[in-house]
Amino acid sequence: MKTNKSYTKRIKVTKNGKLVARKPGQNHFNARQSGQQRLRRKRTQVLNYSKRITRRFLPKTPTAK
Repeated sequence: MKTNKSYTKRIKVTKNGKLVARKPGQNHFNARQSGQQRLRRKRTQVLNYSKRITRRFLPKTPTAK
């Protein structure tokens, strides 16, 4: 199974095998958002995917075993 490259470019695998990604929708049109919304979107979020999905998209990650 090939790795989904577009997907792997958006996420990072931490040392302990967690998947971390930036929240979407933060590139432009941010002036209409409140300050709280902007702050929340700056933070990264931990992705909780099942092992099946992780294996499907990221076969070479430590969590895929």
